[in-house]
Amino acid sequence: MENWSLISLCVLLGLTSRWAVSFHSYSGAGKPPIFGDYEAQRHWQEVTYNLPVHEWYFNNTNNDLNYWGLDYPPLTAYHSLVCAYVAKLLNPEWVELHASRGYESHSHKLFMRATVLFTDILIYIPAVLLYCFYFCDGSSKQKVATALCILLYPGLILIDYGHFQYNSVSLGLALWGTLGLGLGWDLFGCLAFTLTLNYKQMELYHSLPFFCYLLGKCIKQGLTGRGFFHLVKISMTVLVTFALCWMPFLSDPKQPLQVLHRLFPVGRGLFEVIHIMFLFHSLEPMLG
Repeated sequence: MENWSLISLCVLLGLTSRWAVSFHSYSGAGKPPIFGDYEAQRHWQEVTYNLPVHEWYFNNTNNDLNYWGLDYPPLTAYHSLVCAYVAKLLNPEWVELHASRGYESHSHKLFMRATVLFTDILIYIPAVLLYCFYFCDGSSKQKVATALCILLYPGLILIDYGHFQYNSVSLGLALWGTLGLGLGWDLFGCLAFTLTLNYKQMELYHSLPFFCYLLGKCIKQGLTGRGFFHLVKISMTVLVTFALCWMPFLSDPKQPLQVLHRLFPVGRGLFEVIHIMFLFHSLEPMLG
């Protein structure tokens, strides 16, 4: 009973801190014409709700890619679409094509903040609690303290609830993937991590440890026997998950190519340099 009380208090403090930050301003508030990431997320809801799937990543009169065009994988777009349906029910003006550009109001801010909090409660917080209680050493109180430190991490709270993003979704899915591998549920872990790759391409930074761990496990089991079949099951899980996420874009070869172009805009130059530097920084502990 005491443990449950501590866990409840831990979660309550995490939620309270998040909601307290959400009362403050957000990225680009009242700063036309481009505004900020808050407007980007709102605009993606507008685009995904009003335009057919095959236009989401293409520049046209209804979708100006220079104005916060979609540049995240399909799962982010689907998330925006789900939020847009709720927004449409609450107030159609929030996602009205063209007319909603730069829309700002207290009620809409409350709605957008609530969508972040909901994903935290649904995906991120349960993963953190399970991770701490299954894989962290120490007493129950020490595990609760670890969970509290993670849930009160200011970087994530300030970015998601202050600046405004949904990083808790990708991080939560990655953590679910880690939980799956740690508990021996490799296929579940692959499913969760594949979903996080399809939510934010930045999660590619975490893909190498997953790949090496699973490949090593298959090799240890023997690639001429049990390990080979396990590798096949893992591969099929990844491929099927990717196929389902990308299915609406597979009818025309131009569609997936355009999505990839939006996800990895090599023409920006600096964008690629930063990502390559980050990748080498991630590999340094393994290589050194």
